[in-house]
Amino acid sequence: MQKNVGTIDRTIRALVGVILLAVYFLGALQGVLGIVALVAGIVMLATAAMGWCPPYSLLGINTCSVKRKTQAV
Repeated sequence: MQKNVGTIDRTIRALVGVILLAVYFLGALQGVLGIVALVAGIVMLATAAMGWCPPYSLLGINTCSVKRKTQAV
């Protein structure tokens, strides 16, 4: 797993994750929408913490500014 989520992207994901979890735990959303907010919040925080997003890998997106090592031929 190579990091593909940049600093700004990680910060936004963490903020959105915290907001979604707060909405769930404060009871603003209940039922199916509450569960969706809970799961989405956990996923957002997890991808922010790891710096890796599976859909980004599948789509070839990389917002991380880490330079990749090149191999000499």
